[in-house]
Amino acid sequence: MMHFYCDIETYSGVDIKKAGLYKYAQSPDFEILMAAWALDNDPVHITEDPTAHGVEGSFLGWLTSEDVLVHAYNAVFEWYCLCQYMKRIGYPHDPEALLRRMRCTMAHGLYCGYPAGLSAIGEAIGLPQEKKKLGVGMSLIRTFCVPQKPSKANGGRTRTLPHHEPEKWNLFKSYCVQDVVAEREIERRLSPWPLPEREQQLWELDCRMNALGVKIDQQMVDGALACGSEIHEELMHEAVAISGLPNPKSVLQLTKWLNEELDEEVDGELTDLRKDTVSDLLAKGVSSDAATRMLELRQQLGKTSTKKYDAMAAAVCDDGRVRGLLQYYGANRTGRYAGRLVQIHNLPKNHMETLSFARELVRSRNLDMLRLMYSSVPDTLSQLIRTAFIPEDGHHYLIADFSAIEARVIAWLAGEQWRLDVFATHGKIYEASAEQMFHLPPGSVQKGSPERQKGKVAELALGYGGSSGALIAMGALDMGLTEDELPDIVARWRVASPRIVALWHDLEDTALEVMRTGLSLKIYGLLRLERESSPQTAQDFLTITLPVGRKLFYPHPFLAPGKFGNDALHYMGVAQGSKKWSTIPTFGGKLVENVVQAIARDCLAEVLLRLNAAGYRTVFHVHDEAVVEHPADALPDILSMMAESIPWAPGLLLKGDGFVSDFYKKE
Repeated sequence: MMHFYCDIETYSGVDIKKAGLYKYAQSPDFEILMAAWALDNDPVHITEDPTAHGVEGSFLGWLTSEDVLVHAYNAVFEWYCLCQYMKRIGYPHDPEALLRRMRCTMAHGLYCGYPAGLSAIGEAIGLPQEKKKLGVGMSLIRTFCVPQKPSKANGGRTRTLPHHEPEKWNLFKSYCVQDVVAEREIERRLSPWPLPEREQQLWELDCRMNALGVKIDQQMVDGALACGSEIHEELMHEAVAISGLPNPKSVLQLTKWLNEELDEEVDGELTDLRKDTVSDLLAKGVSSDAATRMLELRQQLGKTSTKKYDAMAAAVCDDGRVRGLLQYYGANRTGRYAGRLVQIHNLPKNHMETLSFARELVRSRNLDMLRLMYSSVPDTLSQLIRTAFIPEDGHHYLIADFSAIEARVIAWLAGEQWRLDVFATHGKIYEASAEQMFHLPPGSVQKGSPERQKGKVAELALGYGGSSGALIAMGALDMGLTEDELPDIVARWRVASPRIVALWHDLEDTALEVMRTGLSLKIYGLLRLERESSPQTAQDFLTITLPVGRKLFYPHPFLAPGKFGNDALHYMGVAQGSKKWSTIPTFGGKLVENVVQAIARDCLAEVLLRLNAAGYRTVFHVHDEAVVEHPADALPDILSMMAESIPWAPGLLLKGDGFVSDFYKKE
C-alpha cells in the first residue's frame, strides 16, 4: 500500500481546549480551511478545497482510497474532523474503514518514549531545521482558526478570512505543508520500531471509545454548579466578615492574617496553607476561634471548586454525551492511558452511603436540605462528581476492576511463591504480608488489627525499592505509625519478599550489562533487554520487551555516576516535575515499577479487547477498571473475562471484582 501523509487546518467557534475535539468538530460553523498531503516521498501538495482535483487527484479521493495507509500526527483529529466534514457535504465515506487505515504518528512517537506535540517530538528526535515544524503556528491559528474579538483595529469583524490577511494566509499554507514534512520525517526515523499490530488495534479501540462518549446527568451538573456557586459566595462572605481581607482565598493575605492572629501560638511562622498544613493546625487546635473558623473555611473553600462540573458542562455534546475523556499511551513510560477534559483518572473518591439521596437533592437544587443532612456541602458535591456519569436510558453500568493487579503482577514476575499462594487462595495480601513480616501464624491477622495496617502500607509503598520516605508518602503517619517504626517495617518487608528485592537488583544489573556490552539479554524468561539503534535515523534506545511483545523505550540511554557514585542508567524523557525533555536517572526499583505497571496495563488492554470482541460497550476505563454500558446484568460474564488466563502470561493469576450501578461510583 502507498503511504498518504496529511494535515488539515480547521475553524470552529467552539474552544477545543475546553470542549474537546468532538464538540469542536460538531459545531455548525466548523469547516476545513486547508489540507496538505503527500504520497510516499513525493512533494507536498496544499489545497483550500479538499474535494478539488489537482495534478495528483483530490485530497478526499486519496484519503478514502483503499490503496493507501493514511498517516497524520494526532490522527484522531484528522479522522473525526474529516468524517464530520464528509458527512456534512455528502461525500461517500466509511468512518470505520478509514479508521482501520489511519496510522497515528503521535501514538508511534509516544510508544517510542518521545513527548506528545509535533514541535516537542521534532526537537527531541533531533530533526534538522528544514524538517521541523514552523514556530509561527500558534499565532496563525489564533488569527484564522478561532473567532476574533471585534475592535476598531480589525474593522469590527468576528473572524479573519484569507483576504483580510493575505500574507499571513500564505504563511499559514506553508505552515500546513511543513507539518506534513515534519510528520513524514518523524515516521521515517521511527520506522525501524513500528507500532505493534496489537497496539494499533488498541489505538483504534480508543478512538471508537472516545467517539462513543459518556452520558452525563445534565440536571445534576447544573444543580451542582448552582449549589456550588451559592455555597462559595456564602463562605467567601463569612471569611471576609471574620478576617476583613479583600481576598481570603489568597495564600499571601491569609497566612499574614493567621500569623498576626496566632502570634506565637505556632512554632515559627506559617509559610504555606497546603491541605496537610491546615489539617495539622486544626488537629492540634488553636485558641483563637476566629483563626479556627478561617482554617475551616479554607478547607471548605478548597472543596467548592466546580472545575470538574464546569469541564463536563463545557464538553457535553448536543446528545448529552461527553467525548474524548481518554488519551491512548498518555503515560509513555508504561503505555498507560491518561485522562483528558474532565480528568477521570483523578476524580475524588466517594465514601457516603447515601449517594442516591444526595444526588436527588443536588438535582433538585435543594440546598437547605443538603445543609441539614450533610456536614459539608462542598465535600458532598465533591464526592458526587463521579455520579454525574450515567448510562444510556435502559442501560446499567457494569463496573469491574482487577483485584490487587500490581501486587499480583510483581509476585508473578519475581516468582515470590508465598504471594502466589495467597493469590491462588484467599487473596488477602495485606494480612498475609503482615503475617510474613511479623512471623505470625496464617489467619491470625484480621481486618482492624495494627499488624494489618503495617502490612497494608508496606504493600502499597515498598514494592519498587522505596524506604521510609515512600511509607510517609503513602500515609503511614496518618495511619498512626511513628517515624521510628518505619525503618523496621521496611526491613521486615524486604526480608519477607526476597525474590522481589532480587528482581530490583537483577533488572538493574541486566540493564547496566546491556549498556556496557551491547548484548541482548533475557531476564527471568519473561523480559528481554536490548540496546537498539539506527545509524540512518540517529535514534538510540534501551528497550525492554514485555511478555506481550511490545517494548518499553528509554531514548538516548547512557551510563553516568548515580546518587551514590556508582554507574547508573540515564536516559532522555519528559521529567515528571518540569514536564520538559531532559535527562532522567533511574534505578532497579523504578525499572521494576515501569515493567509491572506496563504489564498491568497490558492485562487491562487484554480485557478491553475481549469486551469489544464480545460486543460489550466500554464507555471508559480508569487505571485498572472498566466501565461497561449494557442493558442487562452481565457482570458475571465480564468478571469471568477478567479472571481468564492470558496466553502471553502463563501462571499469572488474575481476579476481577465489580458491581452494577445506575451511575458511576466507587464501591
